[in-house]
Amino acid sequence: MAKTEAPFAFEGLDRVMHEKARLGVLSSLIAHPKGLAFGDLKALCGLTDGNLSRHLQVLQEAGLVEINKSFASNRPQTTIKMTKSGRKRFLEYLALLEQVVRDAATTAGEDFGAARLKVVPG
Repeated sequence: MAKTEAPFAFEGLDRVMHEKARLGVLSSLIAHPKGLAFGDLKALCGLTDGNLSRHLQVLQEAGLVEINKSFASNRPQTTIKMTKSGRKRFLEYLALLEQVVRDAATTAGEDFGAARLKVVPG
């Protein structure tokens, strides 16, 4: 289907990255190019050990992250970082998400900049 036929199909949204926890993991990792220790990543994303492990497995299988296991002071240490291609794919994905927001704001008759600045009462 052409973009004009289904402008809100958002075919470019990647389910691997779009899942809430994985989006949080990738957002954390892109801000830390040297990688993060498993425990630090777990805390940043508010996930359990098992939940984070499963999401990391999905991201690793997709080629977005690499997981390195080592020992530091006789203790196991797991470090996770984005792959070069993972970083590129995630930045492209963020650009697509920005386009989704712009399209939705335009459809609603809002200026994108003004829509971002509005505060919705909680």
